[in-house]
Amino acid sequence: MKTGIIYCPNHRPFMSVKKRWEMIEAELRAAGIEYDLVQSEDSESVERLVNMLINNGYDNIVIAGGDSALNDAANCLMRCERQTRERIALGIIPNGVMNDFAGFWGFHYNDIKSSVASIAARRIRKIDIGIITYQEKHGEECQRYFLNSVNIGLLAAIQRLRQQMRKRFWSRKLSFALSFVMLFFQKMTYKMEYTIDNVREQHRVMTLCVGNAHGYGQTPNATPYNGMLDITVMRQIALLQIVSAIYLFIKGKILTHKYVLPYRTTGIELQMGGTTPCSIDGHPIESQAGKVTMAVLNEQINFIIEKK
Repeated sequence: MKTGIIYCPNHRPFMSVKKRWEMIEAELRAAGIEYDLVQSEDSESVERLVNMLINNGYDNIVIAGGDSALNDAANCLMRCERQTRERIALGIIPNGVMNDFAGFWGFHYNDIKSSVASIAARRIRKIDIGIITYQEKHGEECQRYFLNSVNIGLLAAIQRLRQQMRKRFWSRKLSFALSFVMLFFQKMTYKMEYTIDNVREQHRVMTLCVGNAHGYGQTPNATPYNGMLDITVMRQIALLQIVSAIYLFIKGKILTHKYVLPYRTTGIELQMGGTTPCSIDGHPIESQAGKVTMAVLNEQINFIIEKK
């Protein structure tokens, strides 16, 4: 089988791009995996490289990157005919700023060997994928797919600020801390109207997460193979209660917070303001005010999961 690897460099402190690839390369060689390598120049180049591998008949497409690069690859596959998708398996070697979807399957940044061993074993599971339809800033209707989650509101704002800070500061921890400080100068709540299972709700919301998987800890019980989406809505809360919410979030018990509304459904429709921040698998998007719909498509992509 032909295996293509797309290496998406991640400029982390104390780890050069070259050194990181040498570590991955050593594990690939030890596992006896034959592959062709291409390197992305930036986030915009990933889809072009994935399409190139698809068109050249590769059976395994492995992303050495994070959630956003994996999202680009999944979107390329979903634009292919079903017959083409049936032939291709998508794999991951965690190498991004955010590796939440990889973490769901037990793959971690500091354990390259486990990820490579799973690629060699090629144990496949068909997984679900979410689809979001919205109007982009010029008014055109857009559709995009997501493997992990769509975040609207507070967490999307943090992700956007963090990306901006990372461009200015080399330290991951420093960029996160500065993003958190900057957040206090941002809008904290957003008026949202949403419909789930024909029930209409209207709240001032801090954050809303639609998860096909863990959703960066906001939808901890979501699984990308049950044909359902988990939705977590955090309503407006007082400043002092944010501390308790953060504590429960760290402990993985955010769903027990009294101001959190959890749902499990096949779809959601909501009205979103044009200034409301939104991200798809970590990708910030520019959208217009208007209707947004999300649904789940069952068993769409072959994904290489953890070796037994």
